[in-house]
Amino acid sequence: MKKYNVQNYVRYKEDLRDCMPEQKAYNEYTRNELIVVFMPLVENLARKFSTSQQASGVLSINDILQIGNEGLVKAVDKLDWTKLDESEDIEKTLKSFLSKRIKGNIRRRIDMARGDIRIPEHKLNEIRSNPKDKTMVAMFFNSIFLSIDAQVSDDDDNMMYQIPDKSEPYNIPLMNVYLKSLMTKHLNAVEYQVLRLSYGLDCDKHSAKDIAKKLNIKGVSDYVRISEMKKQAVQTLIDNVDHSQVLDYL
Repeated sequence: MKKYNVQNYVRYKEDLRDCMPEQKAYNEYTRNELIVVFMPLVENLARKFSTSQQASGVLSINDILQIGNEGLVKAVDKLDWTKLDESEDIEKTLKSFLSKRIKGNIRRRIDMARGDIRIPEHKLNEIRSNPKDKTMVAMFFNSIFLSIDAQVSDDDDNMMYQIPDKSEPYNIPLMNVYLKSLMTKHLNAVEYQVLRLSYGLDCDKHSAKDIAKKLNIKGVSDYVRISEMKKQAVQTLIDNVDHSQVLDYL
C-alpha cells in the first residue's frame, strides 16, 4: 500500500528552498546549480502526475519527485549549449526540453510499476456509495484501463496532491478473469484482442505497432488507431455493463 508522507514532502520543499542558488544567466550556472534551479519544474510536473489517473494508486508524490529528479539529471547532462545559445528564448527552450524528458522518465516508471492493478480507495468508496449511478461504472473501468499515454493536465486547480494514497492491489488473476468475461460478452473479437494485448491480460503487454501488425489493423498511424480502438472498447464496456456487475465484483 502506498502512503503519502506529508513530513517528507514538507522537508523536501524546505531543503529545496534553502539550496536554491542566486539567480543568474542560465549558461553561467554549474551543472549542479542548474539541476537545483529546475527542481521546482520537477515538483510542478510531479504534482500533476500524482493526481492523474495513470499514476493514481501506483506511485506517491514522493516517489514521482524522486523519479522526476532522476529524469532531470539525465536531461541536464544531454543539454547542447551551442544550440541553446542560438535560441531566441533560452528559458522556454530549456523548460520544453527538460519537461519532455522528465515526463518521459515518469511515464516509463509508472508503466513499470503498474504490475498490480489498483483502484484508489476514494474512488472505490464513491462507487460503493452510489451503486446505481451509471457514472460509477465509467469510474470503475477508467480506473482500471489507465493509458500510460494519457496527457497530464496543465490545470493547476487539479493539484490535490495532499490526498493520501490508500489504494490496495487487486488479485491480478482474478481481475483478469473478471475483465475477460465482460470483454468476451460485450466486445467484438478485434476490440477484445486490442484490450487484452494493450494491457497484458494473461499475456505480455504489446506495443501499438505490434498489436496493429498482429491483428492486421491498417490506416492512420499505429499509435493513433490502437488508441482510438482502446477508447472505443472501454466505452463499449461502460455503456453495456450493468452497475450491479461492478458492485458484485467489488
